[in-house]
Amino acid sequence: MPKSIFTLVEQSVDKFRTLMSGNGKKKARTFQRREISRDQHNVSRSAISEPAKKVLHRLNKSGYEAYLVGGGVRDILLGGKPKDFDIATNATPEEVHDLFRNSRLIGRRFRIVHVVFGREVIEVTTFRGNATEADTDTDDDDRKTSEHGLLLRDNVYGNQEEDALRRDFTVNALYYCIRDFTIIDFADGIEDLRHRQLRLIGDPETRYREDPVRMLRAVRFAAKLGFDIEPETEAPIRELAPLLTHIPPARLFDEVLKLFSAGHGEATYDLLTRYNLLAPLFPETVRAIEAGEPDELIRQSLKNTDARIAQGKSVTPYFLFAAMLWPALQAEWHRRQDNGDPVQPALHGAIGKVIGRQVQATSIPKRFSGPMKEIWELQMRLPRRQGKRAFATMSHPRFRAAYDFLLVREASGEIEPGLGQWWTEFQQTDERGQERMLSQLTSDAPKKRKRRRKPAQKPAQQ
Repeated sequence: MPKSIFTLVEQSVDKFRTLMSGNGKKKARTFQRREISRDQHNVSRSAISEPAKKVLHRLNKSGYEAYLVGGGVRDILLGGKPKDFDIATNATPEEVHDLFRNSRLIGRRFRIVHVVFGREVIEVTTFRGNATEADTDTDDDDRKTSEHGLLLRDNVYGNQEEDALRRDFTVNALYYCIRDFTIIDFADGIEDLRHRQLRLIGDPETRYREDPVRMLRAVRFAAKLGFDIEPETEAPIRELAPLLTHIPPARLFDEVLKLFSAGHGEATYDLLTRYNLLAPLFPETVRAIEAGEPDELIRQSLKNTDARIAQGKSVTPYFLFAAMLWPALQAEWHRRQDNGDPVQPALHGAIGKVIGRQVQATSIPKRFSGPMKEIWELQMRLPRRQGKRAFATMSHPRFRAAYDFLLVREASGEIEPGLGQWWTEFQQTDERGQERMLSQLTSDAPKKRKRRRKPAQKPAQQ
């Protein structure tokens, strides 16, 4: 990022805003609106997708204010290439919807508009405003909060400055104007970018209570950007982590995918563990690890996932969840066997129990839980290769995922290496080679000792 980006041009007519802490005891932080001209930043229109520019231009030509905002601006300033572009405007969701035939209104908690261009979706939000005391009434249609301070619905509209100071992190409250190419910074986001730190706007405890998922976002951005979490922003997280249990399991499922599918899964896992945020997401896994189950398979799986994403390959959610829940499954499986259950019934019972408990924390759609079960069950079939079993196992639709899972188990040191290499060679060789490998298995198998028949006793003579 050019050093000139941090040479801020302060306007004498700018207004000041002070964000007080929730209890009023901390020192107030004063923010000043700043405009950074084109020659002082590196955001170029060429870095913005064509669909995003079309939305910005149409809104502006229709008489509305419209700005590129959030992660798109942040990532370009950091020299990256954003995948998603969000736009903030003073047009209402209904007005935006009327302008774009290729759009749809979504959301109840926050009403937003998705403008669809093939595979690319531009998210357009209306400037949010500050709620008054009347707005916090639990009977109000536009803004509702729970007993824990969680925002259940928030459709109070305002101006750009109010919108900026209601965003989560300062580095996400940067606006790019396509008309004059300036960047507008209301919350010292440029300074925090320079110091590579994440800072919440406002009192951290209040903001986390409004939406506990902000704690997960802090971890996700810290891992993705390699930023530190600013001390005051970091301080309440461990204590408030249990608030995530008030978030709907379906929303947490989506958040887990965002956390571990961004290419920084291992770093994310470490931060979740450090801040006690893993337990609300995977309670049984954390209990199993604390009881002595190793987490090396999880770490190895996340390393492999990060490598796949870096190579542009896809990641399947059911494989990710199979790895994250493996310590919990192992603990429950061993417990059932210790109680006298046979191996296979113990496994099936453990699978049902672990998934049943997990969906109370994060939901797992059946299209993912089914394949996840099959990956686990195939771990018992992979060692059994004699006769036609190897061909039957290899024809299973989930064989490849189960084979990859086996390799992760070996790489993590959970089982001795060898079986994975055998399956690798078996897939690569021709039919004659496969028959030879199976014959070798039969010849290497320990011979069963035949039991000697006792000689028949002669009948006693009369």
